[in-house]
Amino acid sequence: MRPLALTMGDPAGCGPQITEAAWAALRDTQDTPFYVIADPSLFDGPVETISSPEKAAGVFSSALPVLPVKARLPDIETGTPDAGAAAAILESIEQAVRHTLAGEAAGVVTNPISKAVLYSAGFAHPGHTEFLADLCEEATGTPSPPVMMLVGGGLRVSLATIHVPLMKVPRYLTPDHLAQTARTTEAALKRDFGIDTPRLAFTGVNPHAGESGTIGSEERDIINPLAAKLRADGLDISDARPGDTVFTEMLDGRFDAVIAMTHDQGLIPVKVLDFWGGVNTTLGLPIIRTSPDHGTAYDAAREQKARPDSLVSAIKLAAGMAANRQSHG
Repeated sequence: MRPLALTMGDPAGCGPQITEAAWAALRDTQDTPFYVIADPSLFDGPVETISSPEKAAGVFSSALPVLPVKARLPDIETGTPDAGAAAAILESIEQAVRHTLAGEAAGVVTNPISKAVLYSAGFAHPGHTEFLADLCEEATGTPSPPVMMLVGGGLRVSLATIHVPLMKVPRYLTPDHLAQTARTTEAALKRDFGIDTPRLAFTGVNPHAGESGTIGSEERDIINPLAAKLRADGLDISDARPGDTVFTEMLDGRFDAVIAMTHDQGLIPVKVLDFWGGVNTTLGLPIIRTSPDHGTAYDAAREQKARPDSLVSAIKLAAGMAANRQSHG
């Protein structure tokens, strides 16, 4: 199997520690080889510098394969972000995407970054995911509108809105946007999760999914008419389901994924069920991308207490998605 490409993330954060811990946890497995694109000096354990992704699998069982970045890092103090690291952080992401698009890597697993660090160095993208989508579009010439999905605790939850103030959510819930989210989720479930006939559920945006318009009209006027149109087009998708019961319905086997209308509506059940092991994956890209469902964890990194659970889960999920994508074409 082609290796996965791990990005460096913010070198002052948890990325170096959890990468080493993930390698130690997975080094004896045959189906999750990876290499990290980083400065080799960031790591304390056994490291082997490699010149290309194809060298990773051969050394993975004995040392962490590191493909060096060209950009020089400043003197890094763990737990203290430094804008001088921005060039190396971005180079690592760009290389990982390039390797994966070229077929040298099976997918990208991104370590956490600080947008504030990158913004201070002139980074012009809204966030990590948008940067990845733009890199893919530049390389392929095809737009790739991304959809965030959280995986953990037996749930797969796509988000119709992400970092949007709650009062502004309804203006984003247009039929076109919801349809794109649903179609992208269905396609990913088939290609990347190996589910031939996915069953999807919309949540409602209001309590009790609007209760026939008595507690809000978005379900009656937007979500349910769109769901009917999508069903007519062949998607297996529900009308808006109450947010307080739909996740239990998925755990009971009724649905393969839920499309949540708001950020917290989707993340709360995943984090309650699997706080340490949840994974953020980006659907809709021409490459596989997963990431730990947490940030740079500067304090935990400074105290050498960063946990690798989510990164290990992200690596395993990316490997499984790559295998499914290979078999489904």
